[in-house]
Amino acid sequence: MSLRIKTILGVALIEALLLILLVSMTLNYLKTTNYSSLAKRATTTAELFSTTTKDAILSYDLASLESFVSEVLKNPDLSYARVLGPDGEVFASGGDPEGLDKDFIDDKNVEMVDDGIFDTHSIIEEGGVIYGQVEIGIDITGILNTIEEAEQRSIFIAGIEMLLVALFSFALGTYLTKQLKVLMKATKSIADGTLDINIPVSGKDELAAVSSAFNLMAKNLHEASERRDLIEAELKEFNQKLEEIVQKRTQVIIDKNQQLETANKNIKETQTKLMQSEKMASVGLLAAGVAHEINNPMSFIISNIDILEEYSEQFLTLITLYKKISLEADDKEKLLKQIEAFENEIDLDFIQQDLPSLIKDTKEGTGRVKEIVQGLKDFSHADQETSHSYSDLNDCINSTLKVVNNELKYHCDIKTNLEKLPNTYCAPGQIKQVILNLLINAGHAIKEKGVIEINSQHLDGYIKISVKDNGCGISEEQIDKLFDPFYTTKPLGKGTGLGLAISYGIIEEHKGMIDIESKQGIGSTFTITLPVIKEESQMPASSKA
Repeated sequence: MSLRIKTILGVALIEALLLILLVSMTLNYLKTTNYSSLAKRATTTAELFSTTTKDAILSYDLASLESFVSEVLKNPDLSYARVLGPDGEVFASGGDPEGLDKDFIDDKNVEMVDDGIFDTHSIIEEGGVIYGQVEIGIDITGILNTIEEAEQRSIFIAGIEMLLVALFSFALGTYLTKQLKVLMKATKSIADGTLDINIPVSGKDELAAVSSAFNLMAKNLHEASERRDLIEAELKEFNQKLEEIVQKRTQVIIDKNQQLETANKNIKETQTKLMQSEKMASVGLLAAGVAHEINNPMSFIISNIDILEEYSEQFLTLITLYKKISLEADDKEKLLKQIEAFENEIDLDFIQQDLPSLIKDTKEGTGRVKEIVQGLKDFSHADQETSHSYSDLNDCINSTLKVVNNELKYHCDIKTNLEKLPNTYCAPGQIKQVILNLLINAGHAIKEKGVIEINSQHLDGYIKISVKDNGCGISEEQIDKLFDPFYTTKPLGKGTGLGLAISYGIIEEHKGMIDIESKQGIGSTFTITLPVIKEESQMPASSKA
């Protein structure tokens, strides 16, 4: 084989290798650039979308979420978009129904996409807590078609070039070598990122066609790059607008939150005043019974003091006579007879026996009065309304019974069945107010002689307290309105209509509930159910304030 033939074959082989290298590098760059740009765009769009929707997710603003979805779907090639809650529920969605219906699978690599849609998502989180995520799908059919068309053109051009090299390498060897160097340089420039390049084309032969095809590919790459830059600029502008919108809406939310905090504070203060007012009204209602209870021990205390005063005068007289014995030695016998006569007159033995019992009865009477007054004092203190502690609710029941017993004992038999209860974190003053209200209502429901039963039990982490009476009962129509503020079944002037409404609010703040069962003519049963709170952190913030 001659050197010329070897040279021709060598040139043809080199040109073929260069052409393959050129096409592969160009196609690889085309794929890499477009795939990378697409993945970057998808990630940026998803992160921006999640940032935009975060505040709306936190406030459950579904209308804003729908608006954000519509706005983001204006992006070119965006097939669908949706916003999911923390449990995967769909808060807002839009776009291609087929894309929305299919199961979402996050695409990590564009080359692995088999349905023409590049799916990606972004997590919505705040303070380490995940509140949901956004999912979007970008249609990559156009890019895939462009790349496929470029591959087909490259293969087509490469085939023609190889054929032309085989037929005309002898005549065009030198020119071909020169032109291939130009192509190689242009390919490296494209690989380095210089897309604005144009290879000089002379003649109308196959090499010129390859150069033209190369120029066409370079032009397509340059236009694709410009489109990408344009889209990124539009996306940046859109991002700025969204940030402005988010800032404005965030400020609105902050203002609304401040207004809500102020309103909540005012409501809390009013509620505390109402609770104390209702408690004092209950104490006023019990005043007559308390006065009667105090009057009984005070009567025998006063009587005992009168007797003790008489005894003390007699003892002073006796002491005076004893002193005279030491001063008047001549009349001792006369004084002794006088003393003996006086002792018989006042019945000294009886006084000595009666005196300890008088003192004991007086101390018991004063202790009873002190106990009644202290019970009223403890019950009526306003600072107990917000004071929380670990308490035994049986103690709350017994303490309330001491206060209300004076009102009920003359026409009601009170029966208690209190099981052992675990301590729970609560406001004992508020619980006492609820129990007092239920007991007073039960007493009012009993017209003559009746029975009130109080039961407590611990079951499956909950404490149940029931107050049952055999009074007049409540109709079904009245039960539906029973916990409404200012609604009362009592005669005018005997009820404010706030007792049960306030009681309902207190139990609700303790994460509990009040149930009622009643039949007219038979009686009513109110049941309080409270969870056992073992840690202060389990109580709502509003209750601990």
